[in-house]
Formats: sequence, structure tokens, C-alpha cells
Amino acid sequence: MPGSWSDALLGASGHPGHSPVLRLFEGPVVRVQHGDVEVPEGSTRLLVFVALRRGRVDRRHAAGSLWPFGGDDRAAGNLRSALWRLKRAGIDVMCADKHSLWIHGDASVDVDVVDGWACRLLNGQQTPADLAVSFAGLDCLDLLPGWYDDWVLIERERVRQRLLHAMEALCRCLVREGRLGEAVDVALNVVSAEPLRESGHRVLLEAHLAEGNRDEARRSFNAYRALLARELGIEAEDGLFEALTGKALPAAPVVQTDGRRTFPGRGFGLAAQSAF
Repeated sequence: MPGSWSDALLGASGHPGHSPVLRLFEGPVVRVQHGDVEVPEGSTRLLVFVALRRGRVDRRHAAGSLWPFGGDDRAAGNLRSALWRLKRAGIDVMCADKHSLWIHGDASVDVDVVDGWACRLLNGQQTPADLAVSFAGLDCLDLLPGWYDDWVLIERERVRQRLLHAMEALCRCLVREGRLGEAVDVALNVVSAEPLRESGHRVLLEAHLAEGNRDEARRSFNAYRALLARELGIEAEDGLFEALTGKALPAAPVVQTDGRRTFPGRGFGLAAQSAF
């Protein structure tokens, strides 16, 4: 996660600058006051596993999930070694007792910070600081790239969808604030991340129209329509047309049989183009 976005989110959440931050979007690394500390290789999966559970994790469950081969005693030994490596590296973000593991209360996890930001936007409780978040590339949307554990893949997709919904909400907030250039930038990030995502194209069209750039909106609309036809062989939903034009989708023309052009079915064919 690029520093500008990460730092803005941490600031919006009221994170104290002296507390450690476990960064999973661009790591995992632990950020402390004097800089980033690399997590020892033998401890990485344990730290991430506990961080993504957002609470106390049973030691036996963690050991069995991360080291499923070789028996319980060997898994427990691997877990103890991973904890020792963290302590030796000076990474004091995980607590442990005989039964449980958990992230220290003074430490923050960037995934939790992102979740809080997204929740505020989606619930209409955003702050001015929440609206100041900027995005620097699409890599910021992917949690732990290169990791393929099932428990990571599920969380990665959950976080990605959460972020995309929050970015769409951010775009609409910026439109209401009159910050239209920023709104277009955010919408373009959503569309670039998920080119076939209709809700992303919808907020992009709304931002263009709010600026009065009807031609830009039409161009974006036509590009999306062509992409859907090429990649999926389907037509855009009626609601997207209405969002762009403020008009209902034209009724489907009757198929002609005398050699003239025909427009079978309802959709965004030439009949839709004529409404611009």
C-alpha cells in the first residue's frame, strides 16, 4: 500500500504516530518510529494469520493450520520458534499465553484501518480526513500479493470488494462536496481495477456529468458497452443508461423483415445511441 494512502488512512483513524503498525498490503512489515522492520521469514505466516483473525486465536488452532504435517508436538514447536524469532527481531506486536495468541492492543493492522475507513464511508459517517485519502496505483487494492493460502485468498477478496465499494462511496461524497476532479480520479481507479464492474462505471459517469462533461460521459459509456459485448457478450443494464441520460431506455424496436437495419431486444445498440 503506497505510503500516501496508508499515512492518510492512519491519520484519518486517529492512529498515534509512536505506535507500531503491521502493514500487510505492502509487506508484511512492521512500521515503528525509526522505520520499517522486516518480519523474520519463519514468523511471517504466524503473524499474518493472527492479525487477520482480529482477536484471540487458539494456539493449537494456529499451529495446526500453519504446520499441518508432522504432528501436534512438531507444530507446537514451530509456533514457539516463530514467536522467539519475532521477539529476537524486536517486533513487539504479538502477545501470547498458554492458550491464545493476539495482536497487542497498542499496535495497529493496516487491514483493520482500511476496514474502519470503508465502514465510515459506507455508513455515511465519513470525516473530512476520510475524504482526503488519495490513491497511487492499483497495487494498493491487493492484500498480501503472492500469497496463495486459502485463508489469505478469502480475506484478500473480502478486502478488495470492501475497498471498491468504499471507493465508489468516496466518489459520490466528493461529487456532493463539489470536488469533481478528485471524484473522477477515484472512479477511474475503480474502473481500472475492475474494468467490467458496472457500479464503478456508474460513479464515473455520474462524476463526468456533475462536471458538465457530457461528451466524456458518452465516451466512457460507449467504451464500457463495447467492453461488455466483447468480453461477456452481454448488454449493459437499463439503470446505467438512465444514470447517464436521465431517460428511460428506449423501447425495443420491432424487428424489420424488409432489409432495413434491425435492433432485436432491449439494449444499448444504435437505438440507445440516438438518445445522446
